[in-house]
Amino acid sequence: MGEPGFFVTGDRAGGRSWCLRRVGMSAGWLLLEDGCEVTVGRGFGVTYQLVSKICPLMISRNHCVLKQNPEGQWTIMDNKSLNGVWLNRARLEPLRVYSIHQGDYIQLGVPLENKENAEYEYEVTEEDWETIYPCLSPKNDQVIEKNKELRTKRKFSLDELAGPGAEGPSNLKSKINKVSCESGQSVKSQGKGEVSSTPSENLDPKLTVLEPSKKTTGAPIYLGFPKVTEVHHEQTASNSSASQRGLQMFKVTMSRILRLKIQMQEKHEAVMNVKKQTQKGNSKKIVQMEQELQDLQSQLCAEQAQQQARVEQLEKTFQEEEQHLQDLEIAQGEEDLKQQLAQALQEHWALMEELNRSKKDFEAIIQAKNKELEQTKEEKEKVQAQKEEVLSHMNDVLENELQCIICSEYFIEAVTLNCAHSFCSYCINEWMKRKIECPICRKDIKSKTYSLVLDNCINKMVNNLSSEVKERRIVLIRERKAKRLF
Repeated sequence: MGEPGFFVTGDRAGGRSWCLRRVGMSAGWLLLEDGCEVTVGRGFGVTYQLVSKICPLMISRNHCVLKQNPEGQWTIMDNKSLNGVWLNRARLEPLRVYSIHQGDYIQLGVPLENKENAEYEYEVTEEDWETIYPCLSPKNDQVIEKNKELRTKRKFSLDELAGPGAEGPSNLKSKINKVSCESGQSVKSQGKGEVSSTPSENLDPKLTVLEPSKKTTGAPIYLGFPKVTEVHHEQTASNSSASQRGLQMFKVTMSRILRLKIQMQEKHEAVMNVKKQTQKGNSKKIVQMEQELQDLQSQLCAEQAQQQARVEQLEKTFQEEEQHLQDLEIAQGEEDLKQQLAQALQEHWALMEELNRSKKDFEAIIQAKNKELEQTKEEKEKVQAQKEEVLSHMNDVLENELQCIICSEYFIEAVTLNCAHSFCSYCINEWMKRKIECPICRKDIKSKTYSLVLDNCINKMVNNLSSEVKERRIVLIRERKAKRLF
């Protein structure tokens, strides 16, 4: 469990704070800071960025907003999210503010298939800061800042690898110059008839111990020189062997310089002892010893000059090898780029193949849907034909069986006589003003009975006919009612 990406302030440490505790987890809690507006979503401009690994589009870019009202009560608002915000198992209306209290259950998004709970479920709680702090989720701006620092550190590390070592040929040259200056001072003091009492320890200890490392497998590494990276190419084998020979010669020369220094020191001590023993002394012996000392110093100067030339040669060799290594690194980088490009091309072709397969699948689905639509269209046409046939049959029935023989219209307020023949109430009443007998069978009319069943059947059948038939029937009913009143 990682530490949160912010510091514990002095006034908050030891107090209590509101937070959204993630259900069933000891990490990913969301802190509700007093006086601050907290936004949650998968976008970059929010306080807490939630990116679902299972369903990335489950959380909207700016999913919800939590803030305090003027009374200090925390509230939550669904910011028109796609999958919604749920408070105590009830979905919130978008852009409407709801108050939340301790123990309330907040759900962001909906559960996926075959899962009982959503991925992001929280409980509103107020806890001690020491309990909340280890479980808090880092804020979005702090995650971005951390990523920038990581990229900066990576850049610095690459620069350090690309740059030269802490000690290079220039440092080596300065150390050799230091030895030359110290030896020059000894020679100048000898010219005055005095011998410098500088001990042999004036030599740089890094230059006096130049043993090759037994653990190295490539070019040998010597103390005081930059490390030479092992190169597995035939072109660098000759340069490495030349550098090794130069270093061996440098080692031998430095050993000789050290021996000459020791001999010169011993001669100097002998001269000083002789001077102390015989104040007047044997001047001839002293001059001879001083001459030997001067010869040793001359020899030392010659060795140092020769050593300086070899150091310059080694410096040049190391520069050439360093340049060669840089060229190899560039070539290696180009090869890595080619490999990455080839890998990217392979991934591109794999993606294109997958897209082609998906396209074929979609085409097959579309064809199947078109086939279903055609079948549905045919079935619809069949149903329409059947409906038209039924309507035609119904019209025939209405025209042949349900029409009044007097007015040739569908029965209006049908009346059945004692002879079982049916007529419109208005039509039979008008007929009976002239004759009291049935217009069809000529039997005397003794009784009339209203047929409600026949009226209801005719009304229902007329509702399925054209609007013209309906309007004509309505007009006819109105006219007969008006005539009845007069």
